[in-house]
Amino acid sequence: MKLITKSLAAASLATAAMAATPAAAQVNGNIGIVSVPAAVAQATARTTAYQQISTTYASQITQIQQKQQQMQTLLQQLDTNNDGQLDPAEQQAAQNAPQAQQLQTLENETAQLSNQIDGARIYAIEQILLQYNAALQTVVQQDNLQLVLSPDAVQYSAPAANVTQKVVAALNTRVPSVQITPPQGWQPAQQSVALYQQVQQILMVAAARQQQAAAQQQTQQPAASGR
Repeated sequence: MKLITKSLAAASLATAAMAATPAAAQVNGNIGIVSVPAAVAQATARTTAYQQISTTYASQITQIQQKQQQMQTLLQQLDTNNDGQLDPAEQQAAQNAPQAQQLQTLENETAQLSNQIDGARIYAIEQILLQYNAALQTVVQQDNLQLVLSPDAVQYSAPAANVTQKVVAALNTRVPSVQITPPQGWQPAQQSVALYQQVQQILMVAAARQQQAAAQQQTQQPAASGR
């Protein structure tokens, strides 16, 4: 994931500056709470772009899965005590093992394939981000907001103060779709890279919750049928 890690340190600072606004001691008017990553993650353009990328880069995704399985097989060969992990002694022995070069080659190939997918996703998110300020201004004017804060800057707020969904609706109007093929020579902006990382975390948490809910439902079904 070199495309991401190269810019992540500086990007985290840029995103913090983008998302957080210092609160005034007194504000005469409405205050809105907006999560930038959540708004972008829920945007229709983001969802559609990710679906298109999954289709366009299906070959790369399959290759990544295959290479990850190959790496897992090689790691199992190095796990001499079969405890599911490489202890310090096994790691030392692995450095001189023939599997070491194979693992390094597979890791490099996987990273190159992943960069293609990550680049397309970051490019899609960057296009949405370019429309974010305009979408936010639409909500600011509609709700007569005098101050907009990120959730991290707030200790308490009434649910009605969260206008993230309104920003999502404004984004869907302004940018219903985006391109997924970066132009020649394109380099991602630091804010885009940082925002991509945050969006990915949101999606991973949501997927984990769905899996947990599905697992709970499966365990409850036999109990219900046995009553």
